[in-house]
Amino acid sequence: MNRSLLAATFAAALLTGCSVGPKYNPPQVATAPTWKTEGPWRQAAPKDALPKGAWWEVFQDAQLNDYEQQLLKANPSLVAAKDRLDQARALARVATAGYFPQVSADPGALRERLAANRPSAAAPFHSLSQNVFTIPFALNYEPDLFGRVRKNVEAANASLQANAADLQNVQLVLSAELAADYFSLRELDAEYKVVQRSVDEQKKALDYVQNRHVGGVASGLEVAQQATVLDSTVAQLSLVQQQREQFEHAIAVLTGNQPSTFSVPVEPLHVTPPPVPLGVPSDVLERRPDIAEAERNMAFANAQVGIAKTAFYPQLTISGGTGLQSTSLSSLATSPNIVWSLGADLLQPIVNGGRNRANLAATQAAYNQSVDNYRQTVLTAFQQVEDGLTGLNTLSEASKSQEAAVEDARKALEIATNRYEGGLDPYLNVITAETTLLANERLETQLLGQQMVTSVALVKALGGGWNAAEIKSEQVHPQPGQILQQ
Repeated sequence: MNRSLLAATFAAALLTGCSVGPKYNPPQVATAPTWKTEGPWRQAAPKDALPKGAWWEVFQDAQLNDYEQQLLKANPSLVAAKDRLDQARALARVATAGYFPQVSADPGALRERLAANRPSAAAPFHSLSQNVFTIPFALNYEPDLFGRVRKNVEAANASLQANAADLQNVQLVLSAELAADYFSLRELDAEYKVVQRSVDEQKKALDYVQNRHVGGVASGLEVAQQATVLDSTVAQLSLVQQQREQFEHAIAVLTGNQPSTFSVPVEPLHVTPPPVPLGVPSDVLERRPDIAEAERNMAFANAQVGIAKTAFYPQLTISGGTGLQSTSLSSLATSPNIVWSLGADLLQPIVNGGRNRANLAATQAAYNQSVDNYRQTVLTAFQQVEDGLTGLNTLSEASKSQEAAVEDARKALEIATNRYEGGLDPYLNVITAETTLLANERLETQLLGQQMVTSVALVKALGGGWNAAEIKSEQVHPQPGQILQQ
């Protein structure tokens, strides 16, 4: 039989038999028609405005884009996820090998001495020394009568696609963490600038009060009060710098760099949150890689139930062998020395102590658990989107109020200073106004940073522009050419 005919024969054999076990149908989950909270910018944002894959480009920050590209190339956790996908792809190919016969060869050479009184020895009895040369070929094939191999391949493909979704989820989580750390660092740059400006102004105020004290106008208490405020503000400056260094170290690790040799240039935050396209809640089911992973895990568990059910049915194994055997190497390749065998074995489990039923119950429980995990993942996704929307709306309103609060604090400091210089109020009122202004300016900057971080969280909650259709190509199929492969 030539190779083409052999391949065609076993390709046709793949279509024989039936498949036992439950057919996989993803469970339905309830989704609301719209989000509970929607920002005023939602209608102006087209659904396809989020860049596919490189979702961070929506923030239009070249430095962030560069760091994200470094992450994609060098982050160890992301590389490990890619290796897991390669492993799953190879294991899926292993599963398809069950469709095909296993052929092996075991050539051997033997020198032996047979006893004179050996069984079946013909008279006269003599001992015998001889060579034995063999070139045997063995074939074993188990037709997939009840779909065990098909279910194994189905499970392997589901696991492969779950790993593909996991890779995308790892990438989404890491890239979102990088973006959040980046904007937190930029917010601290802006906050440092605010505190530094306050330090400069408080130094001038201290010089002013000291000059008044020398002139006998201000008391030593007023000098001490202003010096106390200045020292406290300088301490705040150090704490802001320390927080920035921690985020800088985190960005270094995420991008695969050594923290000791990595630095981020200082650039205060001066952006506004971009509009984020929402779509409808049902879109999240297709746009979240963790939901796709949970759904593929359900498909895997469902296939495992089918595999467990095939254990109740008989297994047919066809085996055969052929080869050459001779006591002389020169005559080995002659027709009289051809040996062969052909047989079949049908194994039907009868009593095994309830093992098969227990295994089936375990796989069914595992499937039910995967369904529960899927539903929980979906609910968590909806919660995260709503949290992001609520957070952005609240922060937007708070930012507007805080902007007004900063202006009021500046006016209050100006009034307090004028009243002190006019001898109407004690210097303590100026101190209070200074600290109030600094606190409000810092809060204004922090609110902007929180808006950017919350925008990142919302994009992450929406799946970062990813779509579940991207993992459908990740599957293996049995190929006739595999018959001739090791």
